[in-house]
Amino acid sequence: MAIMARIAYASGIDTTTLLALRFSIAALVMVAVARLRGAVWPRGAVLAALIGMGALGYAGQAFTFFTALTLAPAGLVALLLYLHPALVAVLSAVLLHERLSTPKVVALVVALAGMALTVLPTLGDGAPAAHPGIASGVAFGVAAAAIYAGYILVGARVGRGVAALPMATLVIGSAALLFAFAAALSGPRWPGTTAGWLAVAGIALVSTVAAITLFFAGLARIGPTQASTLSTVEPLFTVLLAAVVLGETITAVQLAGGVLILAAVVLLARAPRRLEAP
Repeated sequence: MAIMARIAYASGIDTTTLLALRFSIAALVMVAVARLRGAVWPRGAVLAALIGMGALGYAGQAFTFFTALTLAPAGLVALLLYLHPALVAVLSAVLLHERLSTPKVVALVVALAGMALTVLPTLGDGAPAAHPGIASGVAFGVAAAAIYAGYILVGARVGRGVAALPMATLVIGSAALLFAFAAALSGPRWPGTTAGWLAVAGIALVSTVAAITLFFAGLARIGPTQASTLSTVEPLFTVLLAAVVLGETITAVQLAGGVLILAAVVLLARAPRRLEAP
């Protein structure tokens, strides 16, 4: 997603418009798919909680993350965002009584180390002098991690018994309404190039429709700690795509980080998959 965001920003779009388009396009696709598949919608308190997850949790995480990308190097922002698996692990043990087994803890540490090795070499491309708002960018990046951790934990709690498709549709739809309203108030700044529009479409379809739906499906099966730890593969794929799409060089340190991330995935695959009830 970071690569597509860079392409979109280069076309002249602003954060509010980008997120309004991202979630609006994704919401239209999700509603259409949900209708075709005859999705069963939650009601009452669960419905209200899922709407809140989208309008407050996911929208807040998206806004802080994309704002951070405009203020600080993308590698640093990614590094800060991926503090969230550690936050999820600690909070899920305290709040959801999820048992932190030795394989889970080892996999978490290995994944975070691998993610750091994958991302840190990219910081050389973004010196502080080139990012005068870096302090604000760091603050937004940390906020994105904290909000995302809370969002995952709420999703693990509220989403029990709710299928991934209607759950993702409600979260995406409520975020779409919020950002569409915000973009209308501030005045949209549309992408100025075909590449920019294609990047927005990619963010909407790949990084939103597919990513959120699959994440919720995984969350229900393996719990918040394993799901968030597995998400550390994203920086690895970002580095690989940057090499293919943007011609960036992959260093030996990044390759070592990739190996550690894949090792963490193997450890989690061998770990018990039972989420203990509180």
